[in-house]
Amino acid sequence: MKMLVTGGAGFIGRWLVKRLLEDGHDVWALDDLSNGRQENLEEFIDHPKLIEFLHGDIKDIKILDALFSNHFDICYHLAASINVQDSIDAPRTTFDNDVIGTFNVLEQCKMHRTKIVFMSTCMVYDRAHDDTGITEKHPVKPASPYAGSKIAGENMVLSYWYAYGLPAVVVRPFNTYGPFQKTGGEGGVIAIFIKKGLAGEDLGIYGTGQQTRDFLYVEDCASFVAQCGYSEAVNGEIVNAGLGRDISINDLAVMIAQDKKRIKYLEHIHPQSEIMKLLCNNDKANKLLNWQAQYSLKEGITKTTEWIKENLRLI
Repeated sequence: MKMLVTGGAGFIGRWLVKRLLEDGHDVWALDDLSNGRQENLEEFIDHPKLIEFLHGDIKDIKILDALFSNHFDICYHLAASINVQDSIDAPRTTFDNDVIGTFNVLEQCKMHRTKIVFMSTCMVYDRAHDDTGITEKHPVKPASPYAGSKIAGENMVLSYWYAYGLPAVVVRPFNTYGPFQKTGGEGGVIAIFIKKGLAGEDLGIYGTGQQTRDFLYVEDCASFVAQCGYSEAVNGEIVNAGLGRDISINDLAVMIAQDKKRIKYLEHIHPQSEIMKLLCNNDKANKLLNWQAQYSLKEGITKTTEWIKENLRLI
C-alpha cells in the first residue's frame, strides 16, 4: 500500500517508517524538522520503498495538496508539538500544530478517502486510581494545552468517522522510549537518565519522584500503530497501548543509576500538569488487534543504553 507518515523524521515516526518499509509498503515521510531530525531517516535514504522525504509543514495547505495527489491508502498522522512545558509557555504554537494542522490533514484524507491513524497520547488521561489500569473509557483531563490540543484533535478525527464515514483510528500510546529519542530537555526521562548515568552525572527528578509511568518500548509502539492502520476492527475506535505495568520515577532512577546518592530532587517545572499515576490497560488492543508488548522494561532499557553508547553523535 501507499503510506504517508507525518512527523516521519521524529522519534516514533522514524520507527514507524522502518516498520512500514519492512512490511513492504511504499512510504512517504513529511516533517518540518522542528522536533524531528533528518538524520533519523539516514539508513533508509536508499531504500527502494522510501519514495520521498519531504521537508514541509502540515499547516501549509499547498504542500499537502501536492503530497496527497499520491492517493495514499493510509495516513499515519504523528506530526505535532509534543512538549508539555512548551505548550504552557506558548499555547498558540501547540494549538496551531496539533489542532489546525490536524484539521488540514483530515480535509485531505476526506478528499482522497485516505484512512487516518491519529497519534494521541496518554497525557490526555486523568490519573489512574488503582492497579487495574486506564482503559479507553477512563476520564480525560486536559491538564496542559498539549493535552487539550490532543483531545481536540481526537474529537475532530472521530467526527470525520461519524460524519463522513472516513476510516479513522485514535491511538493513545503510553510513555514511549528507545533508540533515537532525544536525551535533552525535550527527550524522554529514560533517555535522559541513561545519558546522564553514562556520563557519571546526577539524575534530576522533578517533584517527589513518586509519580508513576507505564513505559512502552518504541518498537512495540511502532508495531501497534502500524497494526491500527492495517486493521478495520479498530476503525472509529480509541485504542491504548502500554506495557501494562507502571514504575515510579524514583525506582526508575535507581534501576538506571544503581546508586541512590546520584539522585537529586528538583523543583517541579509544571506541577499543575503532573499526572501522578499512569498505568495502561491493554485489553482492548489485545482483543481487537491481538496486540501486546514484546519487550520488558529491563530489555528495553538495555537496548536503549547500548544504542546511546554507540550513537552519542546523534543525540
